[in-house]
Amino acid sequence: MRFPIGLCTAVAALAVAAPAFGAGLTVTNTVFAQQRSTAADGTTKIALTPATRVTPGARVVYQLAYRNGGAQPIEGLTLNNPLPQELTYRGPAQGSPAPEVSVDGQNYGPLAALKVRGSDGGWHAARAEDVTHVRWRIANALPAGSTGKVAFEAVLK
Repeated sequence: MRFPIGLCTAVAALAVAAPAFGAGLTVTNTVFAQQRSTAADGTTKIALTPATRVTPGARVVYQLAYRNGGAQPIEGLTLNNPLPQELTYRGPAQGSPAPEVSVDGQNYGPLAALKVRGSDGGWHAARAEDVTHVRWRIANALPAGSTGKVAFEAVLK
């Protein structure tokens, strides 16, 4: 069974919070497929290619690229992305800062600090499969004309 990647991106929404971001902030969501290959020395190489079609079990990288096209720096920028239901969170992408994650869309933190209510009514440690949202707080001001990228890895269910 194959799913067009548009299914994944169509259901994702992006919330951006910045106290004074003005009209200059743009954010672009891109999904990449991970293509694994074995090099001559036996090591595994991973290449990212635009995801046009993926199958269940495929690993993808979900990237948010942001740009301040305004004339003023942006302070306090937060990028919050609900995870499409078709994806299971796996962790930050290589080279990207780790996001805060949420299992309910309201409470965020490192995955190891989150709890979920189990079928027995008790609270249990959250797992990657429980993640519903990812969020990055951009610590430094984003100067006018500057860009940045953050990303996470996921698996198509």
